[in-house]
Amino acid sequence: MALYAIADLHLPLGVDKPMDIFGNSWKNYVERLFDNWQCTVNKDDTVVLPGDFSWAMYLEESKKDFEYLNSLNGRKILIKGNHDYWWTTMNKLNNFVADNRFSDIYFMQNNAFVYKDIVLCGTRGWLHPAWDGFTQKDQKMFDRETARLELSLKNAQKYENKDIYVFTHYPPMSNRIEGNAFTDKLKEYGVKKVIYGHLHGNSHRNGVDGVYDGIEYTLVSADYLQFMPKKIAD
Repeated sequence: MALYAIADLHLPLGVDKPMDIFGNSWKNYVERLFDNWQCTVNKDDTVVLPGDFSWAMYLEESKKDFEYLNSLNGRKILIKGNHDYWWTTMNKLNNFVADNRFSDIYFMQNNAFVYKDIVLCGTRGWLHPAWDGFTQKDQKMFDRETARLELSLKNAQKYENKDIYVFTHYPPMSNRIEGNAFTDKLKEYGVKKVIYGHLHGNSHRNGVDGVYDGIEYTLVSADYLQFMPKKIAD
């Protein structure tokens, strides 16, 4: 068994929005991802997808993308990203995967999952206060996502003597390593690792990769990983 992560698949199978318009790094990415995933991930592994899974606007439009995901090895846990407009209530999402017999697909929102001696928590996140152009509206969204993070972390507390890994779509801080209310929660609850996506192309340089203030940060945007799921734990 192993734990993997990869974010920002931006699957276009239900809508006509291929990502190769953003450069050669995205050429044939759906096929490349399939080959890399199946050669790396085993059926008893777990893969967390921190946001931007599908370009679909509505849940019914995402079915082909979910069929693709369902065909891949392992247990898959999805987190909402800023482009996941298809995301709806947890009841509707759970009914959708049940009705379509997508038996290895789960959703993370205000909850937590267990992988061996690790508790997996997470939320979408939002632009952090150090982001250029951060507005009062952004502050409201940031505060809401910080509250969602705490709900997930509190859910994790029922599992004793386990490390906590947090998965978010947005990077929790800038590469200037400036703390904020979100990172304060990470420290308060003793989080060991944070895995995130959202950054593409030239924006990869704005990512935080490494250990800061006792927490290990890892960027797992699909194009950053060259569409190879990244092992997070054995």
